[in-house]
Amino acid sequence: MNWIAVLAALSGAMAVAAGAFGAHGAQGQAVEWLKTGGHYQLVHAVAALVALQLGARGPAALFVGGGFVFAGTLYLMALGLPRWLGAVTPIGGAALIAGWLWLAWVLASKVTK
Repeated sequence: MNWIAVLAALSGAMAVAAGAFGAHGAQGQAVEWLKTGGHYQLVHAVAALVALQLGARGPAALFVGGGFVFAGTLYLMALGLPRWLGAVTPIGGAALIAGWLWLAWVLASKVTK
């Protein structure tokens, strides 16, 4: 079983749930945090599944892990946890960027062969 794929699917479900909560149950700044987190998490759940199909497990893992950290900290703040969690959010964003750069390297190495 490919646990990265399972986690990517769960990540997608979590993103949809966060977006729905943001659209129907949240108020104020929480709406934007849920919207942003849901958007990034959903995009990167799909990106992880695509990366896995391309044989790029490392980038896929960064997409899933980075998505959980990036979006998760936003979700926690939307639920009322301390705003200092916002200082952790960029760590998830950096993992997402690293995943894209790693995927580009993997793809470029396939083109040059």
